[in-house]
This record gives sequence, C-alpha cells and structure tokens, in this order.
Amino acid sequence: MPIELTPPETEQSIHSLKKYFAEEGGESIGDLRAKLLLDYILKEIAPLAYNRGVQDADEFFRKRLEDLPATCFEPPFTYWSAKKRH
Repeated sequence: MPIELTPPETEQSIHSLKKYFAEEGGESIGDLRAKLLLDYILKEIAPLAYNRGVQDADEFFRKRLEDLPATCFEPPFTYWSAKKRH
C-alpha cells in the first residue's frame, strides 16, 4: 500500500524539508528538489515506519484480545442468587 500525502501535507512536507536543509545543512534547495526527495522518502523509507505502526497496532490488539474472555464475561443465571442476598 503506497503512502500518499494530501496536497496540504505535501506542501507542508516540502516546506519542512527546505527549512531543514537551510537551517541544518546551510544549503538552500528548491521546490523540485524537495519534492523529489519527499517522493523518494515516501517510496523507500516511509514503509518502514508504516509497517512498524501496523506491527505495533497488531501486537497491542492481540494482547487486548487475549484478555477479552476474562474482562468481558458476565456469568449467566445470577438473578436468583443476587436476590437472595437482599
């Protein structure tokens, strides 16, 4: 599943890359170079973060599902035993 950004996200990302190069690298890059770099990062590196996020979510939900029977269980036929306590 390719990672795609919305036009506003793309614009903000290009601005961020240009600022990073200017402030951290002392180099000015144009919109085209920033866009090409963004496209490369989205194609080559971003899937690592995406896959890690999916993996973390899978682990999170599996742990919760393991506890599901213990945490989401209501014993049946308790009306009369509860009534006797009153």
